Amino acid sequence: MPGFVDKPEPVQVPGLVHLHTGKVRELYRDAAGNLVMVASDRISAYDWVLPTEIPDKGRVLTQLSLWWFEQLAELVPNHVVSTDLPEGAPADWEGRTMVCRALRMVPVEAVARGYLTGSGLLEYQRYRTVCGLALPEGLVDGSELPAPIFTPATKAEVGEHDENVPYEEVARQVGAETAAQLRQATLAVYSRGRDIAKERGLILADTKFEFGYDDQGTLVIADEMLTPDSSRYWPADAWEPGHAQPSYDKQIIRDWLTSPASGWDRSGDTPPPELPAEVVAHSRARYVEAYERLTGLPWT
Repeated sequence: MPGFVDKPEPVQVPGLVHLHTGKVRELYRDAAGNLVMVASDRISAYDWVLPTEIPDKGRVLTQLSLWWFEQLAELVPNHVVSTDLPEGAPADWEGRTMVCRALRMVPVEAVARGYLTGSGLLEYQRYRTVCGLALPEGLVDGSELPAPIFTPATKAEVGEHDENVPYEEVARQVGAETAAQLRQATLAVYSRGRDIAKERGLILADTKFEFGYDDQGTLVIADEMLTPDSSRYWPADAWEPGHAQPSYDKQIIRDWLTSPASGWDRSGDTPPPELPAEVVAHSRARYVEAYERLTGLPWT
């Protein structure tokens, strides 16, 4: 069954209680009740957390999320309290740690799509819909949609697929008011992020967010924001609908895993192999390039 090839043992830090090991992040609680999120360099593909890490990946995700949180703070509040290292934490946590407010999380992946690709394309090809939303005829892989759409999904455990669900199902699960708030916030943040990315020569094709409510009942964005792990970025100058687009996500790794070079049978029970050095280097370079193009800052 997919999951971790080698599940890591969490680092024990005095004063912190380890709560969860995710695909990428380790989650702790501090003495004040805040959550401490540590982004590792792990990477996942095809529902497996791979045995090979991508150097600096966790820091890039964390720093890019912090940059986006600042850019879009007027649209939606975020959960970050501090980026200071907890006392006694290892030096390797520097740059990859966020101390965050504990929220009452909404059990929905809030997904926005402005372009047709991925699981949305597969549904469209069968039914001319995405999450039950009717779309025009004639769209192809990479087509820009007439307007961004909210296409929520259920959250999956490690080793399982997220599942796209209709908006009506979200409203049934979490209530009509919460569903409406999720849709409004998701589309507002996606639209602003899309415009900022466009100014930097990138297409933000789609993205997913996680939201929760704070003690005052305010909807707050959590986890990460508009990173290459949670979003699909394409170089605007190479955009050409009709086929898969070159991207800044994990497609490099997916392509190698499904190539004859890997020797891996995706449909079998054998875990995926270690990634070769050149694939690791290429993947790291794409994460860094996405950070530098979006923020305009050099990665150091």
